[in-house]
Amino acid sequence: MNAPQDPRSLLLARLGSLVGCARAEGYACITARHEHGAHAVDIDHPCIAIVLRGRKQVRTHAQALEFAPGDLFLIARRCRMDVTNIPDPDSGLYLTVTIPLCEEVLAAARLLWTDPISGRGDDLARLDSAEFATDLQHWLAALQAGRYTEARLALAALTVALCRRGHTTMLVPPPPSLAMRIRDLIRADPARDWQSTHVEAALGVSGATLRRRLVAEGTGLREVVAAARLACAMDLLYTTHWPVKTVAARVGYRSVASFTRRFSERYGLDPAHIGNA
Repeated sequence: MNAPQDPRSLLLARLGSLVGCARAEGYACITARHEHGAHAVDIDHPCIAIVLRGRKQVRTHAQALEFAPGDLFLIARRCRMDVTNIPDPDSGLYLTVTIPLCEEVLAAARLLWTDPISGRGDDLARLDSAEFATDLQHWLAALQAGRYTEARLALAALTVALCRRGHTTMLVPPPPSLAMRIRDLIRADPARDWQSTHVEAALGVSGATLRRRLVAEGTGLREVVAAARLACAMDLLYTTHWPVKTVAARVGYRSVASFTRRFSERYGLDPAHIGNA
């Protein structure tokens, strides 16, 4: 008779069942078969990730953390970090479930949270996923059944549980940023041939105002569009088995060579080395 699995192992096994689940919207199963890293990866919104196989190393200007299977990786607010994903030496596989905490989830958590909200705290944190097993199981069951409202409610409860551990900074709305609004537009349709007039119409601003406000934020429209497209490409390379050519086309690049060059310049990583295709 096989010995019963401990609760943590059971949780990781259940989370691993999300790979290939057609109903699992709003999350990413990141897999890799080769050790690789990427630098200057922008994370725009709070999210959590749970390492299922292999190890993850992350570094920001202020923190350096390493995560093993069963660790819950919390990104409490917008940040830029360097990441290295290291496959398990036995299976040769790296696997992480990443769960974005969308604005609907955060808004619900703000309503549920009655204590003071602090904007202080680390950008990143390492926690034990087993401590949040009940909320994760509720989220998982709702997601696999296609009950997305219940899934968001479970994530709101999980967010509140994280706040009880002192991570209320995730409830602080980010400061308004025109670049962020443009990135959200591009992410919704990265293959579109975005021109300044399209962005002006969508945001209700003039061309002069658009340029002036982006300069004040230290960037320009071309840079924002390129960064948003490449961020979408990063997501697709990790969460699909599409070849690089298909990913490039999906994010608006007609030339694979041009896409590969831009991606490598941005992240210090050849997109083909992610290895999911």
